[in-house]
Amino acid sequence: MAKNENKTQPTEVTPEAFLETVEPERRRADGAALLALFAEVTGLKAKMWGPSIIGYGRYHYKYDSGREGDFLMTGFSPRKANLVMYIMPGYRSDAMQDKLSRLGKYKLGKSCLYINKLSDVDTGVLAEIINDGLAYMRETYETWDE
Repeated sequence: MAKNENKTQPTEVTPEAFLETVEPERRRADGAALLALFAEVTGLKAKMWGPSIIGYGRYHYKYDSGREGDFLMTGFSPRKANLVMYIMPGYRSDAMQDKLSRLGKYKLGKSCLYINKLSDVDTGVLAEIINDGLAYMRETYETWDE
């Protein structure tokens, strides 16, 4: 791996095979529902990134420091503690704040949205958030729909 290469890379494991290993059962069911939701919203094929992230599309980033690489445009991970949504560029814009106010129960990280269970949120609003993040990525970066 090159010095500046992102540690999280696409793998050959299928998202469906990964989801079969997810525990507990409720988290596995939520993961399957998110797999369908992200596929419908993005129109892209899911791909595993690292051991536990299901990603859609790819974009190329380059920082002022010279570090550059590729990463998923959007995706999620059904982790044991919670469901994690990866929506780039994050959740700080005014437009995103409006959507978050309608979403339901969640917690935020920089580019991560943490949900305890899918039934805690409005999946229609989640679809809007996924779509907005994907549109931003396509407008801002060199992207690939793979």
